[in-house]
Amino acid sequence: MSFDASNFRLDGKIALVTGAVYGIGMAIAESYATQGATIVFNDISEAGVEKGLAAYKANGIDAHGYVCDVTDEAGVVAMIAQIEEEVGVIDILVNNAGIIKRVPMIDMSAADFRQVIDIDLNGPFIMAKAVLPSMIAKGGGKIINICSMMSELGRETVSAYAAAKGGLKMLTRNIASEYGQHNIQCNGIGPGYIATPQTAPLREKQADGSRHPFDQFIIAKTPAERWGTTADLQGPAVFLASAASDFVNGHVLYVDGGILAYIGKQP
Repeated sequence: MSFDASNFRLDGKIALVTGAVYGIGMAIAESYATQGATIVFNDISEAGVEKGLAAYKANGIDAHGYVCDVTDEAGVVAMIAQIEEEVGVIDILVNNAGIIKRVPMIDMSAADFRQVIDIDLNGPFIMAKAVLPSMIAKGGGKIINICSMMSELGRETVSAYAAAKGGLKMLTRNIASEYGQHNIQCNGIGPGYIATPQTAPLREKQADGSRHPFDQFIIAKTPAERWGTTADLQGPAVFLASAASDFVNGHVLYVDGGILAYIGKQP
């Protein structure tokens, strides 16, 4: 059988990327648009939706934006029904919305821990639950959860985030196990350290010309010896959303420059 590059196309597909008003989520959505998909996104505020719509329009993408909190199950169900009525049945769901709170565990309140779990783990559960019935009825679909290296590793000050992302890895596997029979593939993407405006201060050269200490740490731990970019995530995201990955299920694809494979340089 010859290789068919058209399997990577997303023509006629509707892709919902949560929280995709900037950064990783927007980069993934833009990659789907280049492959022919119709883009839908949400944000928790009207101002965020308007900002996202303007950014997509500036890049030539006619996206559809909705105000919705991914932790509000009734609100999510209503949004999915509205999207199905106004745009169509969702073929691709990317659970990208998430937060992190960097607090030592003994200083973190249970309320803050619960908030991270609610957004980063309960949110993807609520979103997947809402789109699955129509995916089943349509005969297939793709769910992609934005996991993390913290799905595999612990680190100081991120107990809630690591717990949520570890749980998200297992939710990914369970959705694959439960709904694979319906031609639904659920996989994850685990970004490494990605260069974004938020991390720019950590990558600035110091007054003496040396790297920021955290920048040194990342470069030393990454075989690629660089930070990732949002563009590095676009190819993997297209693959997992396309027919090219129809027999890939329950997998987390780590896009980390090799960090998880590497013990680090000898001293």
